[in-house]
Amino acid sequence: MAEKLEVERKYELPDGFTMPSMIGIADVAKVTEPDDQHLDATYYDTAGLRLTSGRMTLRRRSGGHDAGWHLKRPSGGERSELQVPVGDDEQAPPPRITTEVRAVTRGEPLRPVARIRTHRVEQGLQDAAGTTVALVADDIVDTESLVGTRVVQRWRELEVELVDGSPDDLARIDEALRAAGARPSASPSKLSRALGPDHPAAAAKPAGHDEAAGQGGTAEPRDAGRRALVAYVTEQRDAVVAQDPQARAGDVEAVHDMRVATRRLRSTLRTFAPLLQAYEGDLDRLHDEIKWLTGLLGEVRDDDVMALRLADLLAAEPPELVIGPVAARVSELLAARTQAARERLTEGLDSERYIALLNDLDALVAAAGEGGPAGKGRLRRLARKAVRRADRRLAAATGKTDTATTDAAAGTDVALHQARKAYKRARYAAELAAPVAGPGAAKLADRLKDLQDVLGAHQDAIVTAELLREHGLRAFAEGENAFTYGLLHARQAEHGRAALAGLPRARRRATRPKVRRWLW
Repeated sequence: MAEKLEVERKYELPDGFTMPSMIGIADVAKVTEPDDQHLDATYYDTAGLRLTSGRMTLRRRSGGHDAGWHLKRPSGGERSELQVPVGDDEQAPPPRITTEVRAVTRGEPLRPVARIRTHRVEQGLQDAAGTTVALVADDIVDTESLVGTRVVQRWRELEVELVDGSPDDLARIDEALRAAGARPSASPSKLSRALGPDHPAAAAKPAGHDEAAGQGGTAEPRDAGRRALVAYVTEQRDAVVAQDPQARAGDVEAVHDMRVATRRLRSTLRTFAPLLQAYEGDLDRLHDEIKWLTGLLGEVRDDDVMALRLADLLAAEPPELVIGPVAARVSELLAARTQAARERLTEGLDSERYIALLNDLDALVAAAGEGGPAGKGRLRRLARKAVRRADRRLAAATGKTDTATTDAAAGTDVALHQARKAYKRARYAAELAAPVAGPGAAKLADRLKDLQDVLGAHQDAIVTAELLREHGLRAFAEGENAFTYGLLHARQAEHGRAALAGLPRARRRATRPKVRRWLW
């Protein structure tokens, strides 16, 4: 099993096209002998072509140097490719593949949708040191669609795949091929061309209809506010789906990004609920379901972050102040917690509840584009309400309503944490409005993030101190010296107080009239 980033270009070729000499282009000093290959690939998808709609392709290929299952998906403007060997007499996609695409297929069975046979003549473009800059494949392609109209086609195309070369090398090769008459392919993949009129991109643009927005096929709304709402909700839904495979694999950044997307969705449901009344389900229930997923992700993320935080705290202490097996005990306990949290996350992502949630998010995307007008003024009013709510929370937490001076010590930890969450919601509201409200909204979002970060540092210190107290009590009960736990607990208490020292300035910067003028 292997995964790689695939950087390639496809070209349509005119009749009589002749491959130009590549010597001297992109430092190419040698072209290898032609490698004649016969490839036979069966492509799989759901009945509704969910993978293809998501710009993903799954095939089982024989022949060539990389026979097996190939899953290709978008990755930062290019495509990543996961390769899994084929088992004996294996016709259905293996679990390693189906798990990777479950968030896209929604658990629907995968079946053959096309068969593509390719006669490929491949040559390597090498530099003077024998390093392969790129591979050039001249393909004669025979395709048969196995869905809908069952189109049969034949064409010739050229593929250039970057191996050890640079993007500049690929650009120079591209220039030479275009000069010889090759033209960039209008089809993103062989499969899209093979499916013909049954390809989702073709079906999404019937004559006389608007562009489809999102998987729900909702026509793009005309007013700017609703377009911003649709774009934001769609972006978060897509982030959940995109991060699913890496989150399952334990990637800490994927877990973080997926969690942030769910938080933004929950915030949007609360702040912009008046614009989401076209949603046919219960918005409160949907909020609770997203909260369930946020919780599963949060358990994993918080334990990962806490492990790193405690390791750094211990490393910063002089060795003579670390008494007993503190590092080992903390690492062992957090590792056990993290493992249990990962198992709960995997179980949740494998559940029908998760699939139902993803389907509900599709419905939410569709509903966001429907309903009455939602112009800039409507977005501003709803965002303003979220900002004011956060201000009131912080004023109550600090015991003052004057935004210019803040006695943070007068606040309670719980109230400050609630204020932090309210500012996070207000920040997300400003983010959503920024495309139509302009730079002022983006600036306020940045200032609110700074304020949120100050409150977050205080909350992190409180949570860390409580965990240290818990571990210290356990160590003491088992006859160990708890001195280091107490020391670190005291340092976290001080760190929390120090964090709040930055609150007055962050608060002033987030409440300046110039920053908030756009709200009115």
